Amino acid sequence: MKAQEYVLDNCKSFEPKHIFECGQCFRWDKEIDGSYTGIFGNNVLNVSKNNNSIIFKGMCEKDIKETCIKYFDLNRDYEKIKLELSKIDDNLKTSIKYGNGIRILNQDLWETIISFIISANNNIPRIKGIINRISQKYGKEIVYNNKSYYTFPTPEELSKASVEDLRNVGLGFRDIRVYKTTQKIYNKEFDLEKLQQEKETNVIREKLLTLDGVGPKVADCIILFSTLKRFDVFPIDVWVRRVMNELYIKNEDETEVNKKEIEQLAREKYGNLAGIAQQYLFFWKRETA
Repeated sequence: MKAQEYVLDNCKSFEPKHIFECGQCFRWDKEIDGSYTGIFGNNVLNVSKNNNSIIFKGMCEKDIKETCIKYFDLNRDYEKIKLELSKIDDNLKTSIKYGNGIRILNQDLWETIISFIISANNNIPRIKGIINRISQKYGKEIVYNNKSYYTFPTPEELSKASVEDLRNVGLGFRDIRVYKTTQKIYNKEFDLEKLQQEKETNVIREKLLTLDGVGPKVADCIILFSTLKRFDVFPIDVWVRRVMNELYIKNEDETEVNKKEIEQLAREKYGNLAGIAQQYLFFWKRETA
């Protein structure tokens, strides 16, 4: 692999902070100069913004332009999406102003499954630490700018880790869940390619729920943030429950707000763009908390 660069000019819906800090990914880190460096697949990229230009540079397995278009969903018209969502109500319109540069990434399905199993009852710094340790131990090294980065291990590479090995990288109670799901996928008892071809979101969700460590929220995150890319899901965590309660449901005790009530409300209000609406609302609530 050799270093490459790609500059995207006049891009309106692309803000690195909004993309990399909205909870959808765990392998991007902010640099001293404000840019972000991350690793996905067999690629290491640095992303920075200069006025309305986005500069991508790094080590890419294939052509950097094609890689960025696919991963950053650059062929999708987010300006049109924001315009449509802004018409729904003033609350969503306000949230979009806070996260106007969000784009939902096309992340590898396998990596997204394991990453969000790790995310259960966890915080982002700890999730990132665990994933980095797993990658250092079982992934491959890529050197960029005299620094070592490590790819997320393939099912075959991670299948070599025992439950104890996984415990030793800090997985806690998730160790057995990651182990069982890895073995199931590695042994072809769960077909990722077949899942990728499935058209019905509910069928995809039901299949994901058969994996150890995958509950409804984790399943919805996988469906939204991976190459499955379905916008009709609405992952609900503490921030999303809080914002939906404050804006619409108005229950005095937010912990009593029913998940199905929120899902129904999201379906009615946001329809097939519920997942993108969720990201704007989540980012807004967390940034202004």
